[in-house]
Amino acid sequence: MMTPESEEQLAEALAGATGPLRVIGGGTRPVGKPVAGEALSTAAMRGVVLHEPGALTLVVRAGTPLAEVSAVLAAENQRLAFEPMDHRVLLGTAGAPTIGGVVAANVSGPRRIQAGACRDFLLGVRFVDGNGRILKSGGRVMKNVTGYDLVKLLAGSWGTLGVLSEVSFKVQAIPEAEATVVRRGLSAAEGVAALSRALGSPFDVGGAAHAPAGLLADEALTLVRVEGMEQSVRYRAGRLAEAGGEIVEAGESADLWRRIRDVRPFAGRAGAVWRVSVKPTDGPVLSERLTAAGLAHEALFDWGGGLVWLLVAERGDAGAGTIREQLSGLGGHATLIRAPEEIRARVPVFQPRPARLAEIEAGIRARFDPRGILNPGLMG
Repeated sequence: MMTPESEEQLAEALAGATGPLRVIGGGTRPVGKPVAGEALSTAAMRGVVLHEPGALTLVVRAGTPLAEVSAVLAAENQRLAFEPMDHRVLLGTAGAPTIGGVVAANVSGPRRIQAGACRDFLLGVRFVDGNGRILKSGGRVMKNVTGYDLVKLLAGSWGTLGVLSEVSFKVQAIPEAEATVVRRGLSAAEGVAALSRALGSPFDVGGAAHAPAGLLADEALTLVRVEGMEQSVRYRAGRLAEAGGEIVEAGESADLWRRIRDVRPFAGRAGAVWRVSVKPTDGPVLSERLTAAGLAHEALFDWGGGLVWLLVAERGDAGAGTIREQLSGLGGHATLIRAPEEIRARVPVFQPRPARLAEIEAGIRARFDPRGILNPGLMG
């Protein structure tokens, strides 16, 4: 395995590469088609470059463990607002997730419905392209947005356009309090309807999820989270609870959302796992369509119903044909997050693109990686 310790060593490694490279951070997210090639890990390029608490900015090398980033921010009562999940829980992997891996996969958790995605908090990136050129886009402060589109392009590119060496973020203060309103026993359709009403309220909801019976508890749970100043949280949670439900606070609330964030109900269980994005009100509709089409599954709904985690049997195409057929009229997309290599090697892991969009993506990859050495084939 190649383990460059600096941006310069990374550039030399890429410039001198004679074959395909399997680019990884901490190796905790084996998502996508299996890549044949020598492993290149960024995990040795670690450390905080700059943290300005007063300016709510952080600059950190890409191989820095996410836990270290979180600890540095927590020492100043700050956090990453987009609440990245820990894929080790769902995927059963070891190692330490890195901040570069979070950016490369655009990992964003339950708070995305309020705060935005990982890419929305990126101020700048430094990376090395497939020719070994060191490139920079964006900056280190919020007012500098030069090249901002390229910054967003790198987020979610899964190491196919360049290898990140440094990332810059705007960060967020940790709120004084949090509380979750819990309603019990609702169907998926009823639960998502309740989430939609909460999200349409003036109470600044920062988490909205529905777990059918057997996933988080014996009965279905519909969860709505609020965060902020203690008095404000108490008032908003109380108003939301008027429609029914109990209020849980502090550690108990945080534990519920960690379980949703990391898809813990599907951890350690047999089956393939899909991550499906749809219009929030279409989440239960998709599940109903899959049942009618004969695909046995379990579904966990986050983002007010717009993010659907599906657990299906690891048979055949792991439900790919049925899921994407039922999605075709809903306008959503599905990504196979967990499955054996044999299935990932023959099933489109990421949503197939329309011909014109696929052509544009191929052109972008050719511009940044003309030799096709960076995670070739990973995204299909």
